[in-house]
Amino acid sequence: MSQTSEARQVSRFTEQLTPENAALLLVDHQVGLFAAVRDYSVGELKHNVVGLTRAAKVLGVPIVATTTAADSLWGPMAPELAEVLPSGLEVIDRSTVNAWNDPRVREAVAATGRKKLIVAGISIEVCLALPALSATADGYDVYGVIDASGTFNDTKRTTGILRMQQAGVIVTDYSSVAVEMLADNAHPLAGDVYAALDMDFGVLNGQLRQFYGKRG
Repeated sequence: MSQTSEARQVSRFTEQLTPENAALLLVDHQVGLFAAVRDYSVGELKHNVVGLTRAAKVLGVPIVATTTAADSLWGPMAPELAEVLPSGLEVIDRSTVNAWNDPRVREAVAATGRKKLIVAGISIEVCLALPALSATADGYDVYGVIDASGTFNDTKRTTGILRMQQAGVIVTDYSSVAVEMLADNAHPLAGDVYAALDMDFGVLNGQLRQFYGKRG
């Protein structure tokens, strides 16, 4: 295969996420919105967004976080997530429905210098989908992390995902984006990344290794 043919196969859909080309945008993971989530258990949703954030930190991926009307409508960011944000990170509290319409959010993302944007938010069809659509229109390669997001019924979940896919947003899950950026299980950070993700089968595998190691 010629070099030209190989180049043609690389697109924003196939180019690999790396810690050097990606940034993470967290939108409105707030107490009042978590309380209304119905497509996922709140406990699992918190686990996933916390795991995604912790893995991004391990890999050195820049993080931008935002809330909407934290002092009036939707309350503060979930404390489990707030606790794992990078030290000193300013959470941008805004009034706009679409986070991308706040210039502070756009400027914070632009300041990372990354063109691949991993986005998670509550709700899927608004807090995730609207900035994902707008960032895509502005030339970013956007990855919508569905299991680190959530919404209020199945219709909203379905329509939000379909609308993003129609616009070219790449729909994915929290652990897949992290391990794609890790790339190699021999990487010195691999153990820390998997610990951050805290996947059920990963914990089980660790327990099995310990058990059979002791037997040996």
